[in-house]
Amino acid sequence: MLPGTRILLVACLAVLSTSALAQTPPTRIRGTITAADLKTLSVATREGAKVEIALSDKVRVASVKQANLADIAPGTFIGAAAQPASDGKLQALEVVVFPESMRGTGEGHFPWDLTPSSSMTNATVSAVVEQASGRVLSLSYKGGSVEMRVPPDIPIVTPVPAVLADLKPGLPVFVVANKAAGGDLTAAFIAVGKDGVAPPM
Repeated sequence: MLPGTRILLVACLAVLSTSALAQTPPTRIRGTITAADLKTLSVATREGAKVEIALSDKVRVASVKQANLADIAPGTFIGAAAQPASDGKLQALEVVVFPESMRGTGEGHFPWDLTPSSSMTNATVSAVVEQASGRVLSLSYKGGSVEMRVPPDIPIVTPVPAVLADLKPGLPVFVVANKAAGGDLTAAFIAVGKDGVAPPM
């Protein structure tokens, strides 16, 4: 495994495995970078607040590049945020297509905070059925399975390695941070936009 891939694997584990299993849930921050240096990341959040996030030497950074529906086939390991559609069935809001080296990352089905009713499923695609409303994926994970509709217009990305120097003002960002008792935030994982592709998580 290449060094960059190992770093990326650790980064995604910080997002997904920790999010699913930690007794103290991490803080997830979505927004736009307003300033960054080697010690601090400033973010204007999607809720309108401005936050300062400390950067330790243990922080992991990734970026995302565009993927598409053709990259999702039986046997693919994906992470997908979804929410119930009007008919009660799960409908994807975004999909992350993991490289083979990251198979099993954060496997499972658990609550997510992209929207108030969203969930996250990290699973292997066991079947793909084409329907008029989009592809319907059968997803299998340890302990269960779900079916999920994937509309053709949602973001689909795959992770790629990045570094702190890629954190530039104006770029969209998704941060998983640990909150201290006093409220101070320290980043554990950062996904930053690149080439017009925003982290959809």
